[in-house]
Amino acid sequence: MPEPKTNLAYDLLAIDIDGTLADSKGRVSKENIEAVHRAREAGFAVLLCTGRNYAESAFAAEAVGAVHPMVTAGGSMVVEPGTGDTLHRFAMRTQIVQSVVDVLNRSGHAALVLKDRLASGFDYLVVRGDGGHELHPVTEWWLNHMQLTRRDVATLADDEHPEWTVRVGACGPSTFTMPLRDEIFELLQEQVTLHSFPAVTSQEHADGFDGQYHILEAFDSLTSKWAGIGWVCNELGIDPARTVAIGDQVNDLSMISGAGLGIAMANAIDEVHELADHATLDHNESGVAHAIDRVLSGDW
Repeated sequence: MPEPKTNLAYDLLAIDIDGTLADSKGRVSKENIEAVHRAREAGFAVLLCTGRNYAESAFAAEAVGAVHPMVTAGGSMVVEPGTGDTLHRFAMRTQIVQSVVDVLNRSGHAALVLKDRLASGFDYLVVRGDGGHELHPVTEWWLNHMQLTRRDVATLADDEHPEWTVRVGACGPSTFTMPLRDEIFELLQEQVTLHSFPAVTSQEHADGFDGQYHILEAFDSLTSKWAGIGWVCNELGIDPARTVAIGDQVNDLSMISGAGLGIAMANAIDEVHELADHATLDHNESGVAHAIDRVLSGDW
């Protein structure tokens, strides 16, 4: 086993962003920033592990002065903070991408195909299908708000580099996304990892939709935040059992269950609480700082 990096029980700290490091307004508190610095000073490798891609999460990396690799896009990408350079990519198999896109297009929705930006030169391939389907307005708002780059195509036949795809998704009311999630799972079973969870959005763009606004994401079955953390642990020579993970949502389940110490935010979904060893404060109460201080003190 690799030698311990710290004098504590753990060497690596994995922190989700939305609902965890960032508050409900998307801000990273001074308390959380200072706690992350204390963790690094104690010898921890601190990884931000997020469902966002690098362009969408760079604000958090800048806030905490990230120096260790970031696990982004739900675990499908490991990137260098500061530059977003790709360190590792968990690409989707082409036939899985095609199957998910077909389901979304048949439902009358454009498919949002996430690319390795470093390789492709853009963030999203928007596959509109033969019907020229549109994205929901809140998705258009998000792409513009985050200044994400895109390329619109009719079909995947227009994708010159399918090997650079890491995720396929869509956004819409939960009454729309949940049945699609079930349909995709019925079709692909263990070949695919599926997530559906509330989206970070602007309320003015979500008004008028039937049901809570959700993100639907499909990944290759080998993809998860824990897989990304495992890749980083291997690179840094850290025993995965000596990791701490803090999160709140369905895409955090793999790292909460896989880590040596799993910590749920007070605002976490029930499934995260059930798997976690401890619970910290709410994301609006700098719960990450509270958790880090408990770990550094040796209480957890």
